[in-house]
Amino acid sequence: MELRNLRHFVALADERSFTRAAARELIVQSGLSTSVRALEKDVGARLFVRGTRPVRLTAAGEALLVEARRTLAAADAARQAVREVEGVLSGRLTVGTIESSGHTLPFTLWLAEFALAHPGVEIATIQRPALTMIEMVAGGEIDCALLPATPDAGLAVLPLVADPIVLACAPDHPLAGEPTVRLARLDGERFVDTPRGWVIRAQVDDAFRAAGLTRRIVCEVSDWLTVVDLVAAGVGVALIPEGLNLPRRPHLIPLADVHLERRLDVVYPAGAAASPATRRFVALLEQRRRANGS
Repeated sequence: MELRNLRHFVALADERSFTRAAARELIVQSGLSTSVRALEKDVGARLFVRGTRPVRLTAAGEALLVEARRTLAAADAARQAVREVEGVLSGRLTVGTIESSGHTLPFTLWLAEFALAHPGVEIATIQRPALTMIEMVAGGEIDCALLPATPDAGLAVLPLVADPIVLACAPDHPLAGEPTVRLARLDGERFVDTPRGWVIRAQVDDAFRAAGLTRRIVCEVSDWLTVVDLVAAGVGVALIPEGLNLPRRPHLIPLADVHLERRLDVVYPAGAAASPATRRFVALLEQRRRANGS
C-alpha cells in the first residue's frame, strides 16, 4: 500500500470531487482514478460509490479514512523528525478560524510571524462553524482551530481571551437608557443572531431555555459586522461579545443577572498526536498571549 495512493484517497474523500481532488494533488483526473483503483485493489474493497455526485464513500471507505489519516500523519511526523534534526520545520499546517477571531485577536499578525519564521511550512486556513471545526480537529481533518472550546471535546486547549457577552441595541431602543439589563427584560424581544452551530448561539439559547424565556430570532447572519448594522437599524437586539473590534459599534448594555462570556481558545490534538508544525504554532500563540498579559 503506497502512501501516495492513501493521500489521493483522502483528498478525494475530503473534496468529494475528482476535479477538485486532482487539482489539490496536482495530478490529472485519470491519474487520480488510477491511484484510487490501485488502493482498492490493495485493500480488496470498493472505497467509493461509483456514479454519485458528489463522490460518496462506501462503508469500507469510511472505515479506511480514519486509518488513512493516521497513517499519513505518522508518515509526516516521521519525515519531520528527521528534518528537525537538521533544524528545519516543514510540512503543512491547516488552521480553522471563526469569523470573529480577527475582530478580537491579531490573528493575521501571528500567522504572518509564523509563516515568515518557518517558510518551509505550507499554511492553509478555513472558516466553518465552531462546533464543526472541533470535530474536524478531533478527526484529524485540520491541525488546530481558534474558537470557543467546549469542555468535552477531548482536545488540548490553550485559552487566549475571555470576553463578556452584552446586549447590543439601537440608541433609540427602550432599553438604551438602562445601565444594566436583566435577562427577563428580553423575554419575547426581536433578536438578530448568528446561525446554529456557533458556540455563542448555543450558549445564549441555553441561557434563555434555562430561565424559561423566549426570544424571536427575526434575522440570522454569519458575521458580527452585519449583526451590529442590523441592530443599529432597529431590526432587533443582539447578545454579542463586548470586545469585538468593529468599525461601527451599537449601544452596549451589560447583563445584570447572568454571566455569559465568549472565549477564544486554540484547540489541537493532545500530546504526540499534534504535528510538529502545530506544536510550534501553538507555542508561538502562547508566547504572544503571555506578552499581552492574557
